[in-house]
Amino acid sequence: METNKIDKSNLRRVILDGANQFKQGLEIAKDIKVEGVFKSVTLSGMGGSALPGNVLRVFINDLFKRNSGDKRRLAIYQNRFYSLPPEAYEESLNIICSFSGNTEETVASFEEAIENNLVCVGISSGGKIEQMCKEYGIPHVKLPIPYENFQPRMAIGYFFVAIFQILVNAGLVDDATDELVLMAENLKEETEKIEEVGRRLAEKIKGKTPIIYSSTKFKPVAMIWKIKINENAKTPAFWNFFPELNHNEMVGFTNPQANFIALMLKDIEDEAQNQKRFDVTAEVLRGKNVSVEVIEMEKGSVFYKIFATLYLGDWMSYYLALEYGQDPTPVDMVENFKKML
Repeated sequence: METNKIDKSNLRRVILDGANQFKQGLEIAKDIKVEGVFKSVTLSGMGGSALPGNVLRVFINDLFKRNSGDKRRLAIYQNRFYSLPPEAYEESLNIICSFSGNTEETVASFEEAIENNLVCVGISSGGKIEQMCKEYGIPHVKLPIPYENFQPRMAIGYFFVAIFQILVNAGLVDDATDELVLMAENLKEETEKIEEVGRRLAEKIKGKTPIIYSSTKFKPVAMIWKIKINENAKTPAFWNFFPELNHNEMVGFTNPQANFIALMLKDIEDEAQNQKRFDVTAEVLRGKNVSVEVIEMEKGSVFYKIFATLYLGDWMSYYLALEYGQDPTPVDMVENFKKML
């Protein structure tokens, strides 16, 4: 595959290979079994290693709703700090996520969990997390590094299904792994179409500051779009969700201070009144000379909607990076900042 001169690490190849992560991720976690009775899960992670937890919660909530006879519920808490939240101590399975295995906040949380004898599983490609798991006899999922310069933000599929497989093995959720593999195959078939939509969307965004809006249900998707624009295209972006934004953020466009474009991720199966909010808000913003693109999410299962939309965000942010002449893979500011710390 020919590499674009700007895309020095060939991020396009990574995106094309993304749908293959699901089957691989299930395989590497298939033998991870944790004993205990758990009322919740606490995911500790930062940056790209934390993103899978956001979308996993949406999928698991949907899974419980679909199984109407299933009265179980599973709270999923996320920890993005140096210390654990109170919930981590309350019959919670602590899953420690760091692609590199060396994220200082996550390592500190893991140390606290070990000191307090909390039940844990580590997920990393190596590093201190793997070493600590070996030292203390804690189960560890070793993530692959499929390409040189592979970035954590591109490992959502690995993390998502590995965590899900751990939960299945612990009896905390029903086994929907066959469904995940099937939906991933469907996603691969749509690659060419989604890439082209992303390329055209990037052309419309160029020169503007994007704000991503979604429904409450899919707000993790909006947040991830924002992050992919930041890290791939190296430009500011922001996000919010309906209906909350109609009660505050919308007023800010009375006096906008930048050339914004609103990217609205609309779920056509959302509540009718919330869909109306998308349409009316688009009309209001256009009246303030703000560009608006309403993007209908794909039809299908919640899993497919999530990952088809994330896939589109990958392509959009990738081509936006090329529009700006930015190599989409490296995050030099983050790496330099870590050195300064």
